[in-house]
Amino acid sequence: LVSWVPVVGLEIHAQISSNSKLFSGSQVQFAAPPNSLVSFFDASLPGTLPVLNRRCVEAAVMTGLALNCSINKKSLFDRKHYFYADLPAGYQITQQRVPIAVNGSLSYSFCIDNKMSQMVTKTVRIKQIQLEQDSGKSLHDDARSQTLVDLNRAGVGLMEVVMEPDMCCGEEAAAAVRELQLILQTIGSSQAIMAEGQLRVDANVSVHHPGEPYGVRTEVKNINSIRFLAKAVDYEIQRQIEELENGGTILNETRAFDSKLGCTISMRDKEGKQDYRFMPEPNLPPLILYDAKSLPANMNHQQVVNIDWIRERLPDLPSVKRAKLVELYGILPEHSFTLLNEDGLAEYFENVIKHTQMKPKKVIGWILNDLLSYLKEHACEVKDSPVSSFLLADLLNLLERKEISSSAAKQVFEELWKGEGKTPLEIVKEKQLELLQDQEELEQICQAVIDRQEDEVGAGMLG
Repeated sequence: LVSWVPVVGLEIHAQISSNSKLFSGSQVQFAAPPNSLVSFFDASLPGTLPVLNRRCVEAAVMTGLALNCSINKKSLFDRKHYFYADLPAGYQITQQRVPIAVNGSLSYSFCIDNKMSQMVTKTVRIKQIQLEQDSGKSLHDDARSQTLVDLNRAGVGLMEVVMEPDMCCGEEAAAAVRELQLILQTIGSSQAIMAEGQLRVDANVSVHHPGEPYGVRTEVKNINSIRFLAKAVDYEIQRQIEELENGGTILNETRAFDSKLGCTISMRDKEGKQDYRFMPEPNLPPLILYDAKSLPANMNHQQVVNIDWIRERLPDLPSVKRAKLVELYGILPEHSFTLLNEDGLAEYFENVIKHTQMKPKKVIGWILNDLLSYLKEHACEVKDSPVSSFLLADLLNLLERKEISSSAAKQVFEELWKGEGKTPLEIVKEKQLELLQDQEELEQICQAVIDRQEDEVGAGMLG
């Protein structure tokens, strides 16, 4: 039995969070009416010229810094030619020869066999980050057998993040993309909402025997969810191994992932390498960036992008936030991942901590075991939870002061989840869930029970 080594590399397109497009003043807005956000330049009418959007450049620099890249002080724009209905100019403006950022790295962690206690941390190298325009969108109307083109997205600014083939399975690819998504959202360079197409992943997959050169790779294009990414990569690895073990060959082709069937399907082959006829973009000068040292004295700050100025303003990255949570509250490192991976959960946790006397280690149990399982069960986001952080803090205070038992607290939580606007204390009173502290009262209750059951008590004493 010969073992196989899978190799996975990713190319990720992240839509830059900016009010206007990369080279035109058109607005960027999801789900606007078709063709309502299109300037003459986006429709590539003759004589229109690109004007570079400063915000997009700053977002790309910020992303490069967050991913430990070298920022090129001089980068160039190129035209990449191909013909498609939703690319009106017949070329895309991108950065082929000298991109804005190179040679970075991204550390990501994941659990082995879904055991939270066995976290593994790995690093993937980032080859480059380049600025480029998005294309429009083709809508295929099968009923009328025609294709409609919506150019709202044409010209929207993208950052293409190219990772080296350093990964070996779907789980690793998913963990790396999730970490990238968190970083982009933290620094604000992209909202990275996959459901809105703001983060699209192409996965390159190949397999080979140990010690041999890499096998022929296939590309699975436009994967739009992290869960599907893991499935698509693992399916493709298995498919290639089975194909090769049955004496077949792997074609260098582009495939798509069918999420309903859970498999990849062939779209087009890549054997005849498409010639994109790259050429320098004649209407854009080289993009020059500065740092504190190279900034000319008389230069208007509004006109230039200063790398050091951006570096100083970078917020804490997810890895730093996790370390702070572990240090501040003494929680386990693996719990800090769950807190950050669920949108808004870390803030929720810290709010509860602020308003309760309970130890953070016990609070985290409630958050991860109770709150999270309810959220998952009802497919609910943290921000939409009917149990606010204040309500949970109130409940945990009752528990901490030993006014209720932990099983009663679970009952109260269940009632709170119904979102009827009652406070934990009101629920406790209504359902008579208080723990009794008064010795005499307890004795009276016990005595009353014994008195009511005289026969059983007598029989018990005889027995």
